[in-house]
Amino acid sequence: MITVEIFHQEDGKITGFSASGHSGTAPRGEDIVCAGVSSLTDSAYLGITEYLHRNVISKDSSGELQLMLEGRPDERTEAILETMLLGLMEISKAYPKALRIKKETRR
Repeated sequence: MITVEIFHQEDGKITGFSASGHSGTAPRGEDIVCAGVSSLTDSAYLGITEYLHRNVISKDSSGELQLMLEGRPDERTEAILETMLLGLMEISKAYPKALRIKKETRR
């Protein structure tokens, strides 16, 4: 199962995420759930770091991607991260046994 943790402030703005695991719905390289989650999280990472040039704390290794904003989220980072979350929620609805989304408030 893939687990995506969404970290947010008390006001609800997203400050980062952590995605880890494998869905196990198909062999490696043929897993559409894993591909969809990877596409959404990788695109969010690239949008924030390469397009917005925001400083982040990140970890990228096999089967795991973490991103935490340095500083407070703004409207542009929020748009990227909320769009990622919307896509992940749709995948989770279609494949509830393959993807779990957890939300955590951080101060």
